Amino acid sequence: MRDIQMVDLKSQYLKIKEEVDERIGGVLDTSTFINGPEVRRFQTELETYLDVKHVIPCANGTDALQIAMMALGLKPGDEVITTTFTFVATAEVIALLGLTPVLVDADPESFLISIEQLEAAITPKTKAIVPVHLFGQCADMEAIMELAEKHNLFVIEDGAQSIGSSFHFKNGDSKASGTIGDFGCTSFFPSKNLGCYGDGGAIFTNDDQLADKARMIVNHGMKVRYYHDEIGVNSRLDSIQAAVLSVKLKNLNHYSNERRRAAWHYDQELKDIDGIITPKRVINSCHVFHQYTLKLNGIDRAALQEYLMAKGIPAMIYYPVPLHQQKAYQDDRYKDGQFPVAEQLAKEVLSLPMHSELDEEQLFYITNTIKEFIKEKI
Repeated sequence: MRDIQMVDLKSQYLKIKEEVDERIGGVLDTSTFINGPEVRRFQTELETYLDVKHVIPCANGTDALQIAMMALGLKPGDEVITTTFTFVATAEVIALLGLTPVLVDADPESFLISIEQLEAAITPKTKAIVPVHLFGQCADMEAIMELAEKHNLFVIEDGAQSIGSSFHFKNGDSKASGTIGDFGCTSFFPSKNLGCYGDGGAIFTNDDQLADKARMIVNHGMKVRYYHDEIGVNSRLDSIQAAVLSVKLKNLNHYSNERRRAAWHYDQELKDIDGIITPKRVINSCHVFHQYTLKLNGIDRAALQEYLMAKGIPAMIYYPVPLHQQKAYQDDRYKDGQFPVAEQLAKEVLSLPMHSELDEEQLFYITNTIKEFIKEKI
């Protein structure tokens, strides 16, 4: 049996090696390393895939969030609501821009942002909502867009973990993750469902004016070279990463289906084990399983994780500390116990290996090892 990886990038690369190497070689031959034809090609291909008017490539997913907020003209003191159960980048850029992060709890079953708490957190200072499409499925964008319209708020989708997913509206319409709000943002970090071989990110929008502003901001605020119309940043996707992403984008639907296949195996093998709660699928989003995250009830998580690691099976905790309990984000507004769902999730969740290269032998080994652990503890 092949060694089990949390994300097996080497095996994935070997299947597309010939085309990836050829496309990287083409970049080296032309030496157009920044804003070259490969970047424009990938941008166009991703616009078509997502059915969105504008894709603005940038250097990473964190920059994508920051640039979106800059393009919307948010000012210091403006409140931006997001979830406390997410990776730090979501709130990091809010704080970096001098905005005020307002945190709300997660839903106990889906782990997505709580709509009820979100609505209760809106104040006259609120200017934007940043829903996080956590672990590969969309937050309730229908409810979020209704709240945004009601209160005249911007919506920036954090889709760093959900590319390839979509949200299904009650009227039958379906839209790709990241294409519903004013902006959508994603990361192309190597372990993402669509990942490059370094850092990368992108911003999505259907608004021509916002797209024009974001394009200037990513490139030092320039529309015409050496004429700076906006205060900008240096955040460009390089051509080699775009070449890799272009190859992998053609395989993204296959990667998503393979992740769903692995998730189905986990579901079937673990669903009847007391104390293990398999991931809930929300009815209005298709899940692309950036992570397959269990909840453990009455099972010693540390002992299970150690047991799996000893058997050659990596297992990770996403996330061990909610944002409101992080040292950098401690605030007198928030107390321990204020977000009980997120605090409990931080104690219970455990993510299993999840990627498109998991084979049947590996999957059975993982689930049988979990069963062995449970049997030994009974």
